[in-house]
Amino acid sequence: MSLKIGIVGLPNVGKSTLFQALTLNKVDAANYPFATIEPNIGIVEVADDRVGKLAEFSKSAKVIPAAIEFVDIAGLVRGAHEGEGLGNQFLANIRECDAIVEVVRDFENSEIIHVEDSINPDRDIGTIETELFMADLSTAEKNLIRAEKDAKTGGKETLKRLEDSKKLKKLIENAERPTEDLEYLGRELSLLSTKPVLYLYNITDERESVQDGKLYLNVKLEDELATMTDEEKKELGIESKLPVLAMEAYRLLGLISYFTTGEDETRAWTIPLGSTAKRAGRAIHSDFEEKFIRADIILWNVLLEAGSYAAAREKGLIGTEGKEYIVKDGDVIEFKI
Repeated sequence: MSLKIGIVGLPNVGKSTLFQALTLNKVDAANYPFATIEPNIGIVEVADDRVGKLAEFSKSAKVIPAAIEFVDIAGLVRGAHEGEGLGNQFLANIRECDAIVEVVRDFENSEIIHVEDSINPDRDIGTIETELFMADLSTAEKNLIRAEKDAKTGGKETLKRLEDSKKLKKLIENAERPTEDLEYLGRELSLLSTKPVLYLYNITDERESVQDGKLYLNVKLEDELATMTDEEKKELGIESKLPVLAMEAYRLLGLISYFTTGEDETRAWTIPLGSTAKRAGRAIHSDFEEKFIRADIILWNVLLEAGSYAAAREKGLIGTEGKEYIVKDGDVIEFKI
């Protein structure tokens, strides 16, 4: 599955600098199904040592790790939901994304003007959340009007949808996300406020990368590192923390990786946590889900410890599983269709 995460933020918070660092972080786009990359899309590999170890085990000609698309979304200002700035473009682009990385400024610099004239990350987060909820309120109001019309001539289902639409509108008015029973409406309406959000604090000090579910990143430094060779980074003793961004995005979305490996290729495939073996096949091709018969499955480290597929089979370490098997993070799978 191709993951698309939108980078959002107020003006002068480092959003464009982050995106520049991401796009300079060269990845062989031809290895991915979304090979034609638009100017406002950058691809970042999800750092995973397991891919390299499996590729070495199989002597694979090609190695393809999991990857995430990051989309540079038009900057936001107060009133975006009313069309201020590039508001309409901003909101439309977010609807197409699976999640949001919200960049907030957490450093002082008198030469870089903050749109609100002061540094206050919590306030800035509140500004963007308000814009998302206000845009969703407009969507919920239009949905309620349609539901009211449908309920006049429809049956029980339209009456239930009307009641749900009323509940949804009230929640959004109070800046509350849909309850579990209303999630189906949120998905159907592509509500912005329901998208998972990773808060990225742009800093200039040396705080730990991840704290309390927040990501701290020196965006300017990352931009500089993106232009350096591995040797130059090693001499300076500095490593990029951009892979942490990709890993946290994975965690945020509740995703895992399984692997296919052989002489031709070792590849990481991205699926939602809790996926069945049949559902996992969809990541490769719809045929692998629709024509699924069974799958031979073994954990990556168990396979490596066995030394070879033949040895793993002899020891009974490879399980033959049906369509209801729940795939584990790190499973190596051979599908039978």
